[in-house]
Amino acid sequence: MICPQCKEDNDKVVDTRTSGDAIRRRRECLNCSNRFTTYEYVEKATLTVAKRDGRREPFRYEKLVSGIRRACAKRPVSSEKIEEIATFIENNLVQKGQQEVPYAILGDLVMKELFKTDPVAYVRFASVYKEFSKVGEFVKLIMEEKF
Repeated sequence: MICPQCKEDNDKVVDTRTSGDAIRRRRECLNCSNRFTTYEYVEKATLTVAKRDGRREPFRYEKLVSGIRRACAKRPVSSEKIEEIATFIENNLVQKGQQEVPYAILGDLVMKELFKTDPVAYVRFASVYKEFSKVGEFVKLIMEEKF
């Protein structure tokens, strides 16, 4: 690390502690004896979502939670459960090791989890995700119950 005071790159770690999701290191410059603190964080893999229209956009956890929350509006699904579903889906995508995720995989994961959680939320989400335009499409989805 470069000392903030003398700008030399010659220090030693005096103390190391965990601080939430970071590692806090207390350092001492061997050139000027200045002490300073640094924090280390785990860098999350960046995911990109390949949208239906060909655009690509960064995966945003908040957007995922928002979509699930809209599907679960006025349903007996707690905020904790919504967060749990979103975290499960994000972890699942990261574990696959792909940097780009097609919208279909993301949507199918959400539908699978909503199907297990609340059938009405599942149908609500599916109606937007699958772009239903006729009542028969809803009926067909419900009759298939492929998850």
